[in-house]
Order: sequence, then structure tokens, then C-alpha cells
Amino acid sequence: MLTEETLERIANAAAALRELNEDALAGLKQIWPDLRFTFCSDDDMPARMPPALQRNKFNLYLVGGGEHCLSLTTDPLQAIGVVLAWVDGED
Repeated sequence: MLTEETLERIANAAAALRELNEDALAGLKQIWPDLRFTFCSDDDMPARMPPALQRNKFNLYLVGGGEHCLSLTTDPLQAIGVVLAWVDGED
């Protein structure tokens, strides 16, 4: 389960990162060891899946782990992780 407060805290921590990479994910995993983290471009996310939280430079999507298979979910009660998807745009 992922609460709205935890998702906000993850977003704040991600916003403080200089870049999204494996080292950054390792830092997030230290703070939230029970959650799975991954990153990709927002362009790689399916259009039918709305982000759980949007920021200027990235969106957060929820990862569910039901039925022994990881998948995206919109249900925070099923969430076991987060995808940090960077948004390409003009600065």
C-alpha cells in the first residue's frame, strides 16, 4: 500500500535529485526499502495509464504486484513500487 503522503514524500525526494539514474534509485530504496523503484522516460509509459502524481520534470506511476507479476496500477492499495518517468520538455 502506498499512501498519498508517501507518494508526495517520494516526489519531493525525486525533485531534489540532480538526475534520475541507478544511484538516485539506490538512495530512494534506502529511504523506502519495502518499495520497488525504477525509472524511464514518460514517453515510454502507456498512454492509457494516468500518472499517480505529476511534477514539472517527472511523473510518478504506481507499480502493483498482484498475482506474482509486476504491472502498472492506479490502485494505491495494490502498489508495491513507483516508476519515476522523466518528462522531456523545454527548459
